Amino acid sequence: MSIDNRPTVRRVLIITLLLNILVMIIKVVVGQMTGSLSLMADALHSVTDSANNVLGLVASQFSSPHPDREHPYGHLKFEAVGALGIAAFLGIACFEILKGVVDRLLTGGKPVQIGATELWILLIVLGINIFVAFYERREGQRVGSPILIADAHHTMSDIWVTIAVLAGLIGVWLGYPWLDIVLAFPVACLVFWSGWEVLRTNLPWLVDEAAIAPEAIHDLVMQVPGVINCHDIASRGVVGRQVFVEMHLVVAADDVERAHQITEDVEVEIRNRFAPVRVLIHVEPPTYESDQISYGPPAPSPGEDLKTQN
Repeated sequence: MSIDNRPTVRRVLIITLLLNILVMIIKVVVGQMTGSLSLMADALHSVTDSANNVLGLVASQFSSPHPDREHPYGHLKFEAVGALGIAAFLGIACFEILKGVVDRLLTGGKPVQIGATELWILLIVLGINIFVAFYERREGQRVGSPILIADAHHTMSDIWVTIAVLAGLIGVWLGYPWLDIVLAFPVACLVFWSGWEVLRTNLPWLVDEAAIAPEAIHDLVMQVPGVINCHDIASRGVVGRQVFVEMHLVVAADDVERAHQITEDVEVEIRNRFAPVRVLIHVEPPTYESDQISYGPPAPSPGEDLKTQN
């Protein structure tokens, strides 16, 4: 049975969207008041936070785990597509930050003016960002939502961005105006790293990378009474969210009813370990027994391995 976590995902995204809009407005206002390049870059990062929340709401609306005629495997990959959109937003933010730094270095600009009041306001903004990141990550892990976890990564990068900007503005306040430009570079690096993490996490799901090691499934299945051989194992999806498992099975059965019962026992064991999961089993006669657990070239025999080394 697939788990539909969309109501929780939507609730969390709406809460974080409202908080991110508040943070964005505060940064823009303070950035305009102080003339800080790094703070305006940070505000741009917060714009992508809000855009990501909207993107997540749209993706969640279409990411039902329940199959239908057009999508017999469900619609969960919409969440991964949404997460890739977040990575794209992060890349755009990184480019805009670097562009702003280069423009400031080439053309200069008015000096940054910062006071204690603005610094205290940014500390409050930092506290909001910390709350959003940990709240979103906790809820994403609890319900197994890639879109929430990906967005939490983005918000976590915003925390480090705000810390870097705050440190730079404190330096400006103490008489080091060049810190505002210098610290914009690590801001861009943090944004880029967050985008890479989101991309690295979600691409395996989209390209159907194995969700479970075939050896783990093989060891589990071979413990079921009546199973003689298990081979050509394949899996895809996300463990804890939805996994699809396929395999070929040789069983000790004299009739179809007994063979069916053994496959049912196998499915129960797999569901107990990796639920939610959909299992497809192809029962074969004993002559089809194979040592090839999964797909790809079979492992060489000891004699062939020795011959290769010589």
